[in-house]
Amino acid sequence: MIKQRGGMLAKGRLLGIQFDALFTDDLYFKISRHAIEMAHQIRDIFVSAGYPLLFDSPTNQQYPIMPDDELAEIGKSFGYEYWERVDETHSGVRFCASWATTQENVDALRAAVRFGANAVYLGGPMLQLRAGNTGFTLEGVREACEYAHARNVRVYVAANAFTFPEEIPDMAEYAKRLKDAGADAMIVSDLGAIRAIKRACPDMEVHVSTQANCTNHESANIYYELGASRVVCAREMSLDDIARMREEMPADMEIEAFAHGAMCMAVSGRCLISSYLTGRSGNRGHCTQPCRWSYTLEEEKRPGEHFPIEEDGRGTFIMNAKDMNMLAHLDALRAAGVDSIKIEGRNKKAFYVASVVNAYRQVLDGSPAADFAAELEAVSHRPYGTGFFFGEAEQAPNYDGYEQQAMHVADVVSADPATRTIVACCRNRFAEGDELEILSPRVPITRVVVRNLTWLPDPTESDPDPAPVPVPVANRSCGIYRFSVGAGVGACAGSDDEASADVGAEAVADAGTRAGIDILPAAGDFLRVRRFRRSARSGA
Repeated sequence: MIKQRGGMLAKGRLLGIQFDALFTDDLYFKISRHAIEMAHQIRDIFVSAGYPLLFDSPTNQQYPIMPDDELAEIGKSFGYEYWERVDETHSGVRFCASWATTQENVDALRAAVRFGANAVYLGGPMLQLRAGNTGFTLEGVREACEYAHARNVRVYVAANAFTFPEEIPDMAEYAKRLKDAGADAMIVSDLGAIRAIKRACPDMEVHVSTQANCTNHESANIYYELGASRVVCAREMSLDDIARMREEMPADMEIEAFAHGAMCMAVSGRCLISSYLTGRSGNRGHCTQPCRWSYTLEEEKRPGEHFPIEEDGRGTFIMNAKDMNMLAHLDALRAAGVDSIKIEGRNKKAFYVASVVNAYRQVLDGSPAADFAAELEAVSHRPYGTGFFFGEAEQAPNYDGYEQQAMHVADVVSADPATRTIVACCRNRFAEGDELEILSPRVPITRVVVRNLTWLPDPTESDPDPAPVPVPVANRSCGIYRFSVGAGVGACAGSDDEASADVGAEAVADAGTRAGIDILPAAGDFLRVRRFRRSARSGA
């Protein structure tokens, strides 16, 4: 009956519209190429872990050979398709990459894991506080968990938006799907959401978000009774407050605290200023950071006469918070009872995540904080402070912008020790003769000089094997370049030239020594150049 009445024809029309959109402006080919690129990264992950491939696949499907006992364990958390029996104890299986998996998400995740985080937190497809819903898809969460778990790193999914009544059933189902995808915990702020999650999925570990504004042990104990295993302290808590909370909590209730990143000048993250002034709610991931703006007063009977908001002649003490930096105070956090420190990395690039995680990792492992303080100056930041940990939060009334001491110029693709050459993907301009710094996990910064800079053009149908082109400057974004290296000034613990991941006692967001250039960088390392940049004006 439906077919006779044209139901199938109508459905076919809708399908046709979808295909028309897919083949407009080469969209289908673009997303397909992206999925393949993501799959090749997954392939490299399996190969580096020692798993052979059933065959080499150029598609978004990859076929590793794995022991059956490991597959049985992996199948509890990750999705794959059985392909064929290889021998009595091994099988070939198929993993697929999603076209919706973003490169930036993958890069930041990889950087956090590679540079020393014990756990990473990320936004999923719903109820997270990333503007524009830029979190991972469910398939992306699955891929992230596979990558992280292979390196003994945990994955926490933020679902910390305050939920409306119609979203509670969604939260319960969402918890089941995240558990199936391999997530180790959900970060949640809403009481009703916590209850719904634990009813629907009792095995899902729940962490209480800083958005929940937990400032005392009684609140923490209520969350514990609801099934939460960790509480992320409200940002306005002092170290003394945390220590008192630790004394009155169950021993197995963990405490996590932000140690690095942007500070919200509000009651935890529940800020209404952005929503009031711009109509963009920070509680739904769209904060315009109006607490960073400069303000003046206008008296009712003197229109047009603006007066700065000041105190002590130095500017406002109401807003303009500094970025938090607790690198020099990790022992104090540990002494207060903090089990895990968190690096704020929402919407940050992989270079930022790698730089900050690497500094905290090395200090947590025993290096002096002073040796790596300059590493935190290399990335884009506002003036640093220690938040509310030691009392009232410091302000930056005379400065209204960001600055950084180094520029990320390239990602290392490969390095050849025999020819002492590096192949790198260009991110920002660098040139023949520039002295670059190599950022590698857990090793001192090494400086090298660019020699014989050459552009490696992409193959085309008309020229499948294009010749390398010597160039004076690398300036093609995402272009691939090769260069040989000359010796710089050697290794340094943390760059002290002139002018985000969880990491912690458990570190939430690989080792050796380097002298001169005897050890070249590895794929996944970053190249930077000392280049001071300020993004906004400073005051008087």
